[in-house]
Amino acid sequence: MPTPIDRDEVRRIRAEEGGQLVEVLPPPEFADEHLPAAINVPLKELDELGPRLLERGRAVIAYCYDYQ
Repeated sequence: MPTPIDRDEVRRIRAEEGGQLVEVLPPPEFADEHLPAAINVPLKELDELGPRLLERGRAVIAYCYDYQ
């Protein structure tokens, strides 16, 4: 189940657990701007691509930037 976390928790998970950053916006938006070390798996393709692109056993931090 997804759990909202803040910036400090993202940093902790990345440092202590090797968390994987996953940007879920469409590729053109990812190309414009994304966090360093993030990979792009569009939300509509997450179920299909996630198992192939993400490492099992590592925490996953999925995010998107929403202007709203």
